[in-house]
Amino acid sequence: MRNIKLIVEYDGTAYHGWQSQDNATAVQDVVTEAVNRLTGEKCSIIGSSRTDTGVHALGQVCNFFTNSKIPADKFAFALNTMLPDDIVIKHSEEVPADFHSRFSAKGKKYRYLIYNSTFPSALLRNRAYHVFYHLDCELMNKAAGHLTGTHDFIAFSAAGSSARTTTRTITQANVSRNGEMIEITVAGDGFLYNMVRIIAGTLVEVGFGKIPPDAISEIIAGRDRRKAGRTAPAHGLYLVEVYY
Repeated sequence: MRNIKLIVEYDGTAYHGWQSQDNATAVQDVVTEAVNRLTGEKCSIIGSSRTDTGVHALGQVCNFFTNSKIPADKFAFALNTMLPDDIVIKHSEEVPADFHSRFSAKGKKYRYLIYNSTFPSALLRNRAYHVFYHLDCELMNKAAGHLTGTHDFIAFSAAGSSARTTTRTITQANVSRNGEMIEITVAGDGFLYNMVRIIAGTLVEVGFGKIPPDAISEIIAGRDRRKAGRTAPAHGLYLVEVYY
């Protein structure tokens, strides 16, 4: 059988996350249905990341096994004719049989968008977190620098995580502003449940002066979720890229 890898972009607004679940429509369900219609088979779609309800993706990765003779690069074109407008296959290719979207991954990059304006945006209401009070982006970026390196990030993890260890390595963490839009970028070897959203919520509190930038190191060392900021809304979060 052939192993086909897809890179998927989606607007998560209408979906209950990536992963299939009972009594709700997930992105995985829609992609699986399209693949099965195209191949005439019952394929199992393996995803790299279980994005939550409302979270978006620019580079979700998934793979499936098939006996189909369709050229690997044509899967993207064919599937896009079957998928709704809020899900697009950006790339398709054949990969070795031992490739696994989740277990072969070496790291991920996420982006969190904050619309920092007095009034909300009708067009961005499902694409960025609206914060009406002014945020100091320089303070936020300084705070983000304390996240890099290998640490126990249990203070930035939501309850209910099934991770065997809460230690992760963050290779990039920075904050930039372009007009009214603030962009938080975080990359690392892996992330705990709601970790990026808690990081974003904490950096927002740094931005309006509630938490000093240097306190990030103390929050990490203290291993106490109550010391970090609130969990930022899901609709500002994007899975940008998965590294292999």
